[in-house]
Amino acid sequence: MGDFYQNGVITTLHNLCDRPLAELERELVDYGKRRPMSLVLPSLFSELEGPALDNIISHLCEVPYLNEIIIGLDRADEAQYRHALKFFGRLPQQHRVLWQDGPRLREIDRQLTELDLAPREPGKGRNVWYCLGYALATGRGESVALHDCDIVTYDRSLLARLIYPVSNPNFNYEFCKGYYARVAGNKINGRVSRLLVTPLIRALKRVFGPMEYLDFMDSFRYPLAGEFSFRRDVINDIRIPSDWGLEVGMLSEINRNYSHNRICQVDIAKTYDHKHQPVSADNAEAGLSKMSIDISKSMYRKLATQGVVFNTETFRTLKATYFRIALDFVETYRNDALINGLDFDIHSEELAVEMFSRNVMRAGEDFLSKPMETPFIPSWNRVTSAMPDIFERLLEAVEADTAEFSA
Repeated sequence: MGDFYQNGVITTLHNLCDRPLAELERELVDYGKRRPMSLVLPSLFSELEGPALDNIISHLCEVPYLNEIIIGLDRADEAQYRHALKFFGRLPQQHRVLWQDGPRLREIDRQLTELDLAPREPGKGRNVWYCLGYALATGRGESVALHDCDIVTYDRSLLARLIYPVSNPNFNYEFCKGYYARVAGNKINGRVSRLLVTPLIRALKRVFGPMEYLDFMDSFRYPLAGEFSFRRDVINDIRIPSDWGLEVGMLSEINRNYSHNRICQVDIAKTYDHKHQPVSADNAEAGLSKMSIDISKSMYRKLATQGVVFNTETFRTLKATYFRIALDFVETYRNDALINGLDFDIHSEELAVEMFSRNVMRAGEDFLSKPMETPFIPSWNRVTSAMPDIFERLLEAVEADTAEFSA
């Protein structure tokens, strides 16, 4: 059972009594009459071949309140796209699979590239961006949820709790972030969130002093969760990164656009486990190493927009401050693991902290050396201004793909 403590500057919605799922879903069916609901699923084709997504789809088949499911399919050839159409075809809800690598969507991407409006690199950020554009194009959902496709502990109560805060007309939330305990296999997971993000935020506070943005980011219990929900109008104005900074970048945009009383976080699962990324300590372009660099740079860019001045000396100080705070967190999590009877490998934890500390500095050097870098994908408001018929093109491309390859 979760506690009821409210920390930080946003509302936390706890799981206090394990409310029956049937009650939640009955309310959501009623809310859906006034606020229709959509779900976005960004997926790699490889996830169709694992057990997690098959279980997720089985649960979603039982969800009674969704008006639409949008699946973004990455890294798939024609045969794999055909397979995906059959794989998702058992969903009873209205659904469409966006073949991100298909010629029709690639042509739209090429046209946007000519206008310097397309995502600049492949990945989850690009996939999510096109799915959100499609959600705007269909207009089927007033409330939209998004979650990953590699959750091995999934059941549909996760979705119900995730979308409830932005669907209940008695609430005024525009954005909701999911959180959960990353405990599986008798150990504490979530190293990037535990050992990079939170210690880095605390280090930034110590180096630069209290700041509203840092207090905001420090309010989230699991800032890197890939599960969040929002009202449809949120999509129009946000500019998200196309790299591993997606979740941090999304929170930064929400902080810029909305007051704190329009934002919340909700406990969506007792246990949560998904595909784990390799550490890749010797490769800054892969795994948790690249993730830590992208996330750090995303925070630096946000602080720079608020007038914070960075230089080599401040990054050296930040690295040292981060390293000390992160090592203290290792001890904290060790004790938390011991009292709960969980396994804890101090050596691997401290190796991760050492890698993250190097990347805090590496991200800073990269930030200083590329002052004109703009990794953010343009907002859909800007895209529709430059290409007024973009939504019609998206709808036509997806329908044409579906009709041609469903046979």
